[in-house]
Amino acid sequence: MEIHGFNKTTLLDYPEHVACTVFTGHCNMRCPFCHNGDLVLMPGSQPTVDVEEFFAFLNKRKNILEGVAITGGEPTLQKDLGDFIHRIKGLGLLVKLDSNGLKPEILRALIDEKAVDYIAMDIKSSRENYARTVGIENLDLGPIEESVSLLMEGRVPYEFRTTVIKQFHDEADFLRIADWIGGCEKYFLQSYVDSHRILKDFLPEEEQAKYPAAFEAYTPEEMKGFESLLRDKGMNVYVRGIAE
Repeated sequence: MEIHGFNKTTLLDYPEHVACTVFTGHCNMRCPFCHNGDLVLMPGSQPTVDVEEFFAFLNKRKNILEGVAITGGEPTLQKDLGDFIHRIKGLGLLVKLDSNGLKPEILRALIDEKAVDYIAMDIKSSRENYARTVGIENLDLGPIEESVSLLMEGRVPYEFRTTVIKQFHDEADFLRIADWIGGCEKYFLQSYVDSHRILKDFLPEEEQAKYPAAFEAYTPEEMKGFESLLRDKGMNVYVRGIAE
């Protein structure tokens, strides 16, 4: 298991639980606004944490922590993810997994084994704008569709979430998303937060030129407007990352 750091305590990454967050490297998407661009494009340049060191930490804190949130990068690319999760579960801790949904076979296996307690899957945009948003031409949406359907079976608690950016999302996108995942358990709109480590900034200049010089967040009022729009469509939707 390739661990590129962990946050020892979080009250945000695993809803309603005190947890720690583990960061993995590599990703099979190339979202230009990704705030962990270095982990995606050049994980080998980032410091690693020995697995045994991590479990030594967990053993010391297992009576304080309730769970572990595994994020990335894209965790489902880790070949020994299942073994890693089962070892965490063996300590009596809950496991939350973040995923982009491109490996539905991994998600299905983990759900079948009752290895995960919560899954957060990104919905990057509407079907029509997915490829552009994730930076992959000719993207096959089939695996993502399969992961969406799998989670909506409701065999494990889950959420869908979208990081909302002016250059990639508008009202029409959210109406299409509502038609796609309507009836889902929970859907979160996350306000984009600028970072100095976004993936676009690590790309060659000719690749960077395909995108705007900067990405922008919507105002809190505009985010609430999208939330209201989706609520009118019957969705159980909430906004994250804006000041109330």
